[in-house]
Amino acid sequence: MDHTFLYDGDCAFCTQSAQFLEKHVRTTAKVTPWQWADLDALGVTQDEAEAAVIWIEPGLTRAGPDAIAVLLRRAQWYWKPIGGVLSLKPVSWLAWPVYRLISRNRHKLPGGTAACSLPQAERDRLAGP
Repeated sequence: MDHTFLYDGDCAFCTQSAQFLEKHVRTTAKVTPWQWADLDALGVTQDEAEAAVIWIEPGLTRAGPDAIAVLLRRAQWYWKPIGGVLSLKPVSWLAWPVYRLISRNRHKLPGGTAACSLPQAERDRLAGP
């Protein structure tokens, strides 16, 4: 599979969102937690993966709402217009602050847990050896 969509597998809100994508948005991408992915092979750093969802395909890597836009443009016909609109510069510029707001508060959203608000290093430390 040449397309990959990475998300935070330690975050329940993110996992539920990814499950929605897998169930309702047919895409060519492998939707996978970044913690289970070979980040080096994908050309992504852990810091990048922690910061936002990421779409990866040969010659194209996008993060946050830009990644979601690409995923939707690569899905069934009825998702493509939504991805197209989300890709438009004025919409994309507005989508980033909304994405960051949701990302910073995902632990407060339905399905979110306290772990959702912690960086991976903190999660690892709390989990112990």
